[in-house]
Amino acid sequence: MDPHLLRTYVTVARLASFSEAARELGYTQSAVSQHIAALEQDLGAPLLTRRPVAPTAAGERLLEHAGPLLLRLDAARADVARMAAAPAHGLTLATTPTALGPGVLGALPAAGVTLRVLARDEIPAAVATGTADLGLVDGVAAPSDPLRLPDVAPLTTHGVAEEPVSVLLPTGHPLAGRTGLRLGDLADARWLDAPDAALPLAHLRAAGGGGAFRPALRYEGTDLRTLTALAAAGHGLTLLPRSTATGVPGTVAVPLTAPRVVHRTELVHGGAPTGTAAEVVRQLLDRA
Repeated sequence: MDPHLLRTYVTVARLASFSEAARELGYTQSAVSQHIAALEQDLGAPLLTRRPVAPTAAGERLLEHAGPLLLRLDAARADVARMAAAPAHGLTLATTPTALGPGVLGALPAAGVTLRVLARDEIPAAVATGTADLGLVDGVAAPSDPLRLPDVAPLTTHGVAEEPVSVLLPTGHPLAGRTGLRLGDLADARWLDAPDAALPLAHLRAAGGGGAFRPALRYEGTDLRTLTALAAAGHGLTLLPRSTATGVPGTVAVPLTAPRVVHRTELVHGGAPTGTAAEVVRQLLDRA
């Protein structure tokens, strides 16, 4: 398949409009229609209904493949560009908020760093496509076990930090006086669903062998102060790295004692880092 035709199809399907897709892509509407017709002829199946504009069953199946295919093409271009380019003096680091532990922060250079706080699933793609030089992804795992990251491109990962996890409770919570908590005993508690700030509820379900872990409130931001304020106000429990959970006003951080899991941070990069990125990689691996 011609990737130009595939990009046009994905854009039309996303916008549900030939004219809007033409405007976004910088083509004429006639050119967009020709691209879709050529792709349909190539695949031997109609991909879109015209009124309204919507994917057919075959089109829906193609969309499942299109995202990874186009991402791999962008990643290949970025990988070759990295090899051909001169070493960069600055550094763009894509990270989750809870991946920036003390050890990571100590490895960053004094100047020239741009931090981009992204959702966990977006970070490998940002590194693969060259919009970030390095990535830091975190999650809950058994000690020394690697995280399960999306397979978006040939990327290299290194474990750079592990620390215990704690349940953040408001000071008046009935369990605030405990010395430790079992995750299985909290499956039916009120939880904060903050997938881009706290450790995601899906990680808790996997670590706890199932359980409901139903959200009482969903927070779609990345600011940790907002998250911990919600926990302090009693809107739900949240699981955080010990260093992040300790000392938050109005809360108590109770260690998670079972199952035996840790907060793990992994460094992600493509190819062989150069310049500032190479130095940060060396610093992080030395500290690990």
